[in-house]
Formats: sequence, structure tokens, C-alpha cells
Amino acid sequence: MKGIHLFLSDGFEDMEALATRDVLLRGGVPVVTVSISDDYIVESSHGLQVTADTSWADLEVMEPGTDALDVMIFPGGMPGSKHLAEHAELMEILRDHWARGGAVAAICAAPGLVVSQLPGLAGRRVTCFDGFEDALVAAGAVYAPEGVIVSPAPAPPMAASGALITGRGAGWAVPFGLAILEYLKGPEAASRVRAGLML
Repeated sequence: MKGIHLFLSDGFEDMEALATRDVLLRGGVPVVTVSISDDYIVESSHGLQVTADTSWADLEVMEPGTDALDVMIFPGGMPGSKHLAEHAELMEILRDHWARGGAVAAICAAPGLVVSQLPGLAGRRVTCFDGFEDALVAAGAVYAPEGVIVSPAPAPPMAASGALITGRGAGWAVPFGLAILEYLKGPEAASRVRAGLML
């Protein structure tokens, strides 16, 4: 799937979605927020209503040419993560994106519920919110209770899959966004945004 897309469902975690988006925009990365329903308005787990850039009905899925700099981002929060994981068409697009070498970023509950559905996780280092690691471990991933983990795409001739960026929870939302930014634009871009945030 071409571009940088952040997927929202009712019950998403405010900080994990909005701080990630904010960090990327500060770094000059265009982010398209996507409501996974046909309604543009999405309500967070804390009752904040946001207007997504596009709804599921209006989303243009451009798969040809997907590469390592295309990223699908999944914030956590409940029941938002559960809704994302249960959206069959979204999960099909995600698996195709991954197989084409596209990157995937997920935080909090989303690694356990969404990322665990990807093939080729054996040996990939991941983190997530405590208690959501079982499905990842069952899929062969190596769980570590760290704040943010960047797992690069395996070198050929390993099975096709992209880079994987995971975050542990809301307190790590800004570092998670910075990790995505650094992956896309390099350490200098991430350092500039970090300095601007007084971190």
C-alpha cells in the first residue's frame, strides 16, 4: 500500500495515534489518517472525536510499487485495536503490503492483535502492552518488554516481509513516532524533531 497511513477505529488510544501523527508531520512526513468505517468521524477511547482524512469507503488502495518506505501504522487502545484486527479486508491489505516489503508500525495492544496475524514473524523482535504478547510469541516472534523496537526487514533469500516497528504503550508514543520518522528520513530528521520537542 503506497504512502504513510495511520488507521483509526472507534476506541483508539488518543496519544498513540495523535502524538505519532504529530511527530511525523513535524518531520515532514505526510500521514493519511484512515477511518476503517464509512464514517469520517472516529471516537477515541477517551471520547475525543477526530475527523479522519479519509473513510474506508473513500480509501484508494494503491498496491503496485509498494516498497520499504510505505508504512501502515496501527495505534493501540481498546476496543480500537480489536476492531482493527477484526477488519478482514484491512488485514488482507496488511498482509499484501507486508509481503511486498512495506513496513508496519504498531503500538500497545496492536502488535498483539494486528501484527500477530502477519506471516514470517519467526525471530523478529517485538514489544507490546503487557498481556498482549502471547499471540506474537506463538507466531515465533521474540518478545522484549522494551519501549520501542525496530526490527529491520530480513535480507534475501528470507521470506518477503518488511520492517517492523513496535511500541509498548501510550507513554512511548512520541519515541514510537520518532522511530518511524528515523526509519523514513534518517537520524538527523529525528534529531531535529526531538530537539524541537525539547527532548
